[in-house]
Amino acid sequence: MTQQGETEALRKRVRRASNTTYDTIVDAAHSAEHAVESTAHKVYDTLTIAWDQLPSWQQDNHFILTGYRPPSLSFRRSFSSLLHLHNETINIYTHLLGSLIALLLTYTLYTSLHPRYDLATPADKTVFTFFFAGCFVCLGLSAFYHTVCNHSPEVCKFGNKLDYIGIVFMIAGSYVPSVFYGFKCHPHLRLVYWGITFLGGLACCIATFDPHFRTPRMRPWRAAMYVLYGANGLIAVSHGVVLMGWREIEDRIQVVWMLGQGGLYVLGAVIYACRVPERWAPGRFDIVGSSHQVFHCLVLAAAATHLGGVLRAFDYAHGEGAVCRV
Repeated sequence: MTQQGETEALRKRVRRASNTTYDTIVDAAHSAEHAVESTAHKVYDTLTIAWDQLPSWQQDNHFILTGYRPPSLSFRRSFSSLLHLHNETINIYTHLLGSLIALLLTYTLYTSLHPRYDLATPADKTVFTFFFAGCFVCLGLSAFYHTVCNHSPEVCKFGNKLDYIGIVFMIAGSYVPSVFYGFKCHPHLRLVYWGITFLGGLACCIATFDPHFRTPRMRPWRAAMYVLYGANGLIAVSHGVVLMGWREIEDRIQVVWMLGQGGLYVLGAVIYACRVPERWAPGRFDIVGSSHQVFHCLVLAAAATHLGGVLRAFDYAHGEGAVCRV
């Protein structure tokens, strides 16, 4: 063999060796990647972790010791947790099912109000739709947040903002029918209180998303805004009492039912803030019975109570008792 032929053969052997080495490295890298992904999937799909294993951004209630989902960094993995039990399961499903019920009730509304009273108008259906839409958005966003809150710090913060926006929708949706029936004989006041409701909700949304309002220093102001927004109904009721007297405004707006709704919200907020019962027995209520879960159930009860009041207000508005005095 000539020297040129030997050189060419050597080059071929070097190329083959290089290709083999490269292929081996690539295969090893792919195998390692698949092994890591497989292990991560197995850990995520089969295990929950304890409080002291959580990253700091997931640590919120130190009385809940176990049942946490590890950070998923994937919407698919977060949503797959709907299929197994963890300490957010009840939070998710109470409001997910509640939002679906609100959606179904919206359809039922359109088939039941008119047969109930011949005088039922499109306006009646519209204000009820506002209420059910507020419930659907609030409960749906809450369920979404609790599903993806283990994704990453950024997604968790954004989901928390959506959760607050849902509260605005719930409050606004509740006020629309109450103001509609309570001030049936004062259409100009309807517009005033609906305008206040809209502007107050807009202010709360801005406070929720504006970075300036998201600082710890502004936390008391954010809380005050939501409290004042929720208390807006008391102003309308007080105004109604002055205009029509207690008996009339009670019949028109069903104040007792509204107070029942507010009482359930306050009770839920107190339980949530005090973190009971889990503070009395840390670890016992990790999966079922924690304060946040109780709060979610009381939110559903409050929405149902408000619906009961609005239905009674609807009955009164279309009965013989609702007469506008000239």
